[in-house]
Amino acid sequence: MNRRRFLQVSLGTAGLVLGVDYYTLGDETTGGATWALLADTHIPTEEAAPPAGHPHFGPHANLRKAVSQIARCKPVGAVFAGDLARLEGLQGDYEQLKALTAGLGEAVPAFYAMGNHDDRGAFHNVFDGLPGKRASVPGKFVTIVEAGGVRLVLLDSLFFVNKVPGLLGKAQRDWLVRYLSECDERPTLMCLHHTLGDNDGDLLDVDRMFRILTGVRKVKGVIYGHSHQYGFSRHEDLHLINLPATGYSFDNNMPVGWVQAELDADGGAFTLRVLGGPVDLDGQTTRLTWRT
Repeated sequence: MNRRRFLQVSLGTAGLVLGVDYYTLGDETTGGATWALLADTHIPTEEAAPPAGHPHFGPHANLRKAVSQIARCKPVGAVFAGDLARLEGLQGDYEQLKALTAGLGEAVPAFYAMGNHDDRGAFHNVFDGLPGKRASVPGKFVTIVEAGGVRLVLLDSLFFVNKVPGLLGKAQRDWLVRYLSECDERPTLMCLHHTLGDNDGDLLDVDRMFRILTGVRKVKGVIYGHSHQYGFSRHEDLHLINLPATGYSFDNNMPVGWVQAELDADGGAFTLRVLGGPVDLDGQTTRLTWRT
């Protein structure tokens, strides 16, 4: 099946429904998988002039270049960690996003999380038949996908369209508690859009999320965007991976790009692919070991 296989499962636990395609990618016997990780593509319907304070602004051009690079490295899939659209999540934005990502082809399925500049209704008007296992969480778009012995859970932190803060909400948090108690013990990474601090524009229920995750040892880290910065930190022994923006930065010294991630049961190697900004960081690899 060319780097992917179908998996038939019981759908009666933890409020799960199967997506229309696969949710297990690659060959589980290989002991690892390559992923492309992107955030903050901010695709507008039409090409736009760079606004003030947005260095390396080029959402269309940057994504075209990223897609070309990703297609060549042939990961099992590409994850987009929110703020897919420029500002208000217009249908035309998603039509452009769909056209720009067409170069990934069938061999590199794409998985999407919602950010504060996204609109679920407009997104689903354009993107249907998406891969992945879906969680039945009212008003939220949650996807589970597995590859190389590692599970990714794409959470939905969109609170209000074109307003900065994010929120998982009680229904999604309750689902997450149930799901983590029932799923198998493979290493699991959360992926969502919003930053994980205490500012008004961060994830508003971050403390409640961390209370859920820190005691579940199978959860190894959280991948997120929103800040338009690239970096690594920890909450206790939980790894936090802040992806660079693909569309533009807020700081000339901060790279614009995407991350090639080699993930397996023991840890991950995260290699920065620079599209704009400090090109000397291109190819820089950060290696993380998961907690046990």
